[in-house]
Amino acid sequence: MGLSPREIAIKLLININENNAYSNIELNQYMNKDMDQRDENLIRELVYGVLENKLYIDYIVSKASKVKLKKIHPNILEILRIGIYQICFMDKIPERAAVNESVNLAKKYGHKGTIGYVNGVLRSISRDKEKYMNIDNMDNINYISIKYSHPKYLVRRWIEEFGLEFTEELCKENNKRPFLNIRVNTLKINKNDLQDVLLKQGIATREGKYADDCLIVDNPNGITALDEFKKGLFTIQDESSMLVSQIMNPKDGSKAIDVCSAPGGKATHMAQIMNNNGLIISRDVHNHKIELIEDNAKRLGINIIKTQLYDALIKDENLISKFDYCLLDAPCSGLGLIRRKPEIKWNRKEEDIKALAILQLKIIENAKDYVKPGGVLVYSTCTIEKEENINLVETFLNKNPDFKLVNIQDRLKNKDGLNTLNQGYIQLYPHIHGTDGFFIAKMIRRG
Repeated sequence: MGLSPREIAIKLLININENNAYSNIELNQYMNKDMDQRDENLIRELVYGVLENKLYIDYIVSKASKVKLKKIHPNILEILRIGIYQICFMDKIPERAAVNESVNLAKKYGHKGTIGYVNGVLRSISRDKEKYMNIDNMDNINYISIKYSHPKYLVRRWIEEFGLEFTEELCKENNKRPFLNIRVNTLKINKNDLQDVLLKQGIATREGKYADDCLIVDNPNGITALDEFKKGLFTIQDESSMLVSQIMNPKDGSKAIDVCSAPGGKATHMAQIMNNNGLIISRDVHNHKIELIEDNAKRLGINIIKTQLYDALIKDENLISKFDYCLLDAPCSGLGLIRRKPEIKWNRKEEDIKALAILQLKIIENAKDYVKPGGVLVYSTCTIEKEENINLVETFLNKNPDFKLVNIQDRLKNKDGLNTLNQGYIQLYPHIHGTDGFFIAKMIRRG
């Protein structure tokens, strides 16, 4: 007999919380085509629900438990977390069932003492949810940190940077599940025809707000199992990520380099815009990621991408002034992706941001030399941290007066809320734009 959905959720959460595993990769490893859709949905709900609300759930545990959090065995702590998530955050599971299922798990993964402990803690919470969910008198930073389960340092940074109301709305949005976005492969099909094809399969879509090739999927279950996906009629990519190549707008027949390319979403989109005519060098530092780029390009019917295993921190003297377009989608803190990968907020530390900014500056200083006079350099990240974004770009421009930001007004079909387009860059926020948090700057090398 296989593992129950709750057991799978516990194993996934232990691996994510104890071993810094990635939620999407862990979930994909456990899901299989024979799994009941309801079981799969429950596993996803429990895993993402606990990750999104972990700090709040632990606060509830600390109020209801005589045992300190640090003293609770990881197995038992995850059992409590999924039990509390069901009791306090889910409507469709009866509280009694949530308690009983958690006690059964404690029997399997604990010992006699932990069975009574789990039963006692969860029954106490179930009897008086309001008392345990109430966040006692706290200042704004601590309240938002607990209520929306974000590390205190992030809440403090964001309040200082953006203000209190903005920060609370951002944290709230980070705990909502984003819609799946797909990019139409215009080399094989147009947007309207793809919408019709998917609708016949029972999959409804609507147009994205900013990206030309974006469709938003309301019910994406099993979408990657469709023949249309396997035949490369579309690929999965967030709308914000699609804007990178759209803003770059590489010309048919040109030469481009993507210095940190995996898994190849932006490179394949560049190829699409170039009508699969020209050359794109796609580089990454890991072999398995090079394979991802190649697999994506093959599925989408793209043959102008040449992959290379290369470390972007090392300047390649053979490529000086060789390219019309250069993309640096920089390694970053990923703090714009919290909606999709909630473990990011727990795995990142404040000192990481400063260290990453130093790394990003080193890479862009190498990448700039690959651009011909009159060529385009695009810098992008999936974070909202100014230190990694506009501050870094301004530092770069001050050191390199032969580069300048260029107006990108004409590259978006909808400019609502995008108030920095005429300055050559945009910063997207989940709660304002409905996309991942993303930064894109477009620069030209003076001729």
